[in-house]
Amino acid sequence: MKKGTILSLLAVLAITVMQSCSAGNGWVKVEGNKFIDPDGKEIIFRGLCFSDPVKLVRDRQWNERYFDEASKWGANVVRFAVHPQNINSMGWERTFQAMDQGIEWAKQRGMYVIMDWHSIGNLKEERYTSGMYNTTKAETFKFWRTVAQRYKDEPQVALYEIFNEPTINGTGPCTWTEWKQLQEQIIDTIRTYNPHAVCLCAGFNWAYDLTPVAKEPIARENVAYVSHPYPMKRDQPWEEQWEKDFGYVADTYPVVCTEIGFCLENEPGAHVPVMSTDVYGEHITKYFEKKGISFTVWCFDTSWAPMLISDWDFTPTTQGRFFKSYLQSKK
Repeated sequence: MKKGTILSLLAVLAITVMQSCSAGNGWVKVEGNKFIDPDGKEIIFRGLCFSDPVKLVRDRQWNERYFDEASKWGANVVRFAVHPQNINSMGWERTFQAMDQGIEWAKQRGMYVIMDWHSIGNLKEERYTSGMYNTTKAETFKFWRTVAQRYKDEPQVALYEIFNEPTINGTGPCTWTEWKQLQEQIIDTIRTYNPHAVCLCAGFNWAYDLTPVAKEPIARENVAYVSHPYPMKRDQPWEEQWEKDFGYVADTYPVVCTEIGFCLENEPGAHVPVMSTDVYGEHITKYFEKKGISFTVWCFDTSWAPMLISDWDFTPTTQGRFFKSYLQSKK
């Protein structure tokens, strides 16, 4: 082989290695109990939960205006709540095409994306709290294979939320050990296609309870934990109970509260466990700041409670006013 050919091959190899390293460095990653951005700095995610890409397409609100408003509110991350019933109704390819566009809109505005498989119930037993959440283990693995393959070169899709709200209340038996192992299998599937994905793992009690993590953490790297500490999950005073139920985890691993929020008792959509006042907003945000916990607020929609907006002119609700002001103060 000629010297020039060898040098050319070495140059190509060097470029390939550099591109590979660059691709790896372009991803958010976990270091200790922190998220680290591609520049090597700690990032705390603060943003908004979108209702569902399919719902928003049908409502004619899946557009740049919607993403613009999320950015104006101060979000650095948005959560795509993908419901099994909806993705099957509109079709997987059409749904993913819509999400491709949404990811591009998020990227243009400097917002990361949480991809959320939005089911509620017991995946092990395949029993759920409502028909819109019905899925199977096979379909769940299929969803994450599809996500990991499709977005393996897209660092903007930074967080993969494996299962929205696990619960064994009325949905059959499942131990934490069994749920932990099932999540680890899903993570392994994701990592086959995207080794950079940060996977988010939730506990039982509708993704509130992380107490089992103390003794049996997920046995995988580059993971973070999820809690949904709505106001009525615990009575006031909250902080000491939050610390025992999920907050202590943030001393060792990153925690993302992918759903928080509240509405007044007399507001549309008021239900257990979300009824409260601005007092909850003040307490939960101060607690998150103290612990370095990331969050997204439910829900940037006009009809899925607790709502952040009351119309498609993006008029804030009670909680909308609070969280819009808070997010903008952190931008």
